[in-house]
Amino acid sequence: MAYRIQLLETAQTFIAQAGESVLEAALRQDQRLPHECRFGGCGTCRIRLVEGAVRYDEFPPGLTPEEAAEGYALACQAQPESDLVISAARHLPPCSEPARHVATVKAVRPLAEDVLHLALEVPCEAELLYRAGQYINILLPDGSHRSFSMASRPHPQVLDFHIRRIPEGRFTSGDAARLQPGDRLPVELPHGTFCYHAEDYRPLIMVATGTGLAPIKSILESLMDDEDCPPVSLYWGMRTEADLYLHDEIQAWAGRLCDFRYVPVLSRAGAGWNGRRGHVQDAVLADVDDLSEHAIYLCGSPAMIGDAKRAFLARGASIDQLYSDSFTFQSAIAA
Repeated sequence: MAYRIQLLETAQTFIAQAGESVLEAALRQDQRLPHECRFGGCGTCRIRLVEGAVRYDEFPPGLTPEEAAEGYALACQAQPESDLVISAARHLPPCSEPARHVATVKAVRPLAEDVLHLALEVPCEAELLYRAGQYINILLPDGSHRSFSMASRPHPQVLDFHIRRIPEGRFTSGDAARLQPGDRLPVELPHGTFCYHAEDYRPLIMVATGTGLAPIKSILESLMDDEDCPPVSLYWGMRTEADLYLHDEIQAWAGRLCDFRYVPVLSRAGAGWNGRRGHVQDAVLADVDDLSEHAIYLCGSPAMIGDAKRAFLARGASIDQLYSDSFTFQSAIAA
């Protein structure tokens, strides 16, 4: 059976066939919906069901039951059970359309034992405009790609990245480790909907694990020395103290961000660590009794994001001011 799907914002319609997801149907009929991973892990394709109902073959990890109860769905996994009216509205600042360029490697250096800093430069004629928090696709010879978030404030040519080496990772433990200044890489950018939402204007809680710090850093650098910057709390979860590859630099941000608070949290801290221990989301819960007046940004592992969403919503966080960017490695996508 086929179902009619209408976009609330434009009144455009398309048809989903039996067993077809909302996203599959939209793409087949040239309707653009935000999406990234396509297997329900990242949450980028979240839509709001204004009318109608959907089903899942398996409930997606990028959606919480609380979000589903509020009428949200993930378009890449949701299969219509009736005609639908959906809202995919995203109030986002303008940016360039994704396009392919050839970037030049400007610098490569270690930040930690398993994290590289990579600086790329794109041609000036690219006239690149991207939002802090977005990511790039590095294109590989076999037609696949690897995605990495920009790690510094938007710049029309120079792009910074934090690249974690993944064991047996084709790019991160292979090609990336061999890059030299002057090397050229085919890339496609900008991508992604994770970004700062100035319209919220409420205190910010930024929560990251691992190199999920990169898009958070990009957002916070874009707010530095801004008179309209709201109060900022940054919680960064790592395993050991040696993993905190920007620890000293982050502490220096206090003079450039409003009422800045930095809380590193270690899950495998040594005996000499005097800071917070455990899971980073639990540190937030220990510090804030009521999250209803905060805008919250989550970036890192899917497990952290899923757990944090459930716990933060139970503590009063608003679904509409809870933003996430899930880092899912290529091995997980293949699985």
